[in-house]
Amino acid sequence: MWKKITNTIQNGIRDLFPAYFALVMATGIISIACHLVKMDFLAFPLFYLNQFFYLVLWLLTLARIFRHSSRLLGDLSNHRLGTGFLTIVAGTNVLGSQFVILKSNQTVGLILWIVGLVLWLFLIYALFTVLTIKAEKPPLESGINGAWMLFVVSTQSIVVLGMFLVSRFAPWEEMFTFAMLGFYLLGCMFYILIISLIVYRFMFFKIEPDEMTPPYWINMGAVAITTLAGANILLKGNAPFLSDLTPFIKGFTIFFWASGTWWIPLLFLLGAWRHIYKRYPLTYHPAYWGLVFPMGMYTVCTFQLAKALNLEFLLLIPKFFIFIALSAWLITIFGLAYRLGTTFPKAPTAKRPKQLKTV
Repeated sequence: MWKKITNTIQNGIRDLFPAYFALVMATGIISIACHLVKMDFLAFPLFYLNQFFYLVLWLLTLARIFRHSSRLLGDLSNHRLGTGFLTIVAGTNVLGSQFVILKSNQTVGLILWIVGLVLWLFLIYALFTVLTIKAEKPPLESGINGAWMLFVVSTQSIVVLGMFLVSRFAPWEEMFTFAMLGFYLLGCMFYILIISLIVYRFMFFKIEPDEMTPPYWINMGAVAITTLAGANILLKGNAPFLSDLTPFIKGFTIFFWASGTWWIPLLFLLGAWRHIYKRYPLTYHPAYWGLVFPMGMYTVCTFQLAKALNLEFLLLIPKFFIFIALSAWLITIFGLAYRLGTTFPKAPTAKRPKQLKTV
């Protein structure tokens, strides 16, 4: 039995889904959302659980780097899978945001922000270089998917956590805020470029049910985190140069929030088409964490946008949407638990000896 368990773990490390850190992203943002709507009885358990997820995923990733490096490099150069590695950046920054928001621990938050920034610098340029120079490339309809929006999500996650830490850079606050504004606008640029390709793929190429994967929800999650990044700049930024840019940042941030809101009904309709009309089976896959994260992020970004613009009526949305996000998280975590329970072999049960018949 132990040999089977060892083989199962080894196979899991070898085939680890590149975007599995979306589990950390989803759990972390749901925790933050619960805290904002005063549901700390859920926020803190999710916070501690997320630390466990983050540690386990790093151990599995490091084991994969040392034992299956060729397989990992193959995934990194794959158009459909490579961008999934950017969940490591976003997951790191979401966990860092949890430490700052829930525990007021800026020291750990700063460490995680630095780790996230270093990983972002490495992965962004590695992905753009590898996917540009590789000799054989897939056509657009099979090479692009919603996971490409992780270029946006990872970039904006640097801004979201960075603006929570702006006070730590007091001597260079203006320079640091300017850098965060640059990251924010870079993420906006990534979204405008990539969403054009995704919509083109939607409109002009045939889509099968198995291609309408959960990561397409990141179409909405990317603009939601962009909204949160803009709101954090408005709420936390004190640099003098921001006074002239505030109207622009407010307008751009509302623009992205409206775009994210527009995506939600369409994504529900496409999900219904996939699972109800086409009867595509609803079974657990780690890609579903890419569906949970946008729901939690939309809850948080709307809450922060309402604070930044002093629009109290917007607070009605997170008070309602948190339950949709929580439901999605619970269903997906149940799927993960069920998958783990059916993956590992069960220990054989000892047979009870037959009782002797009494005369």
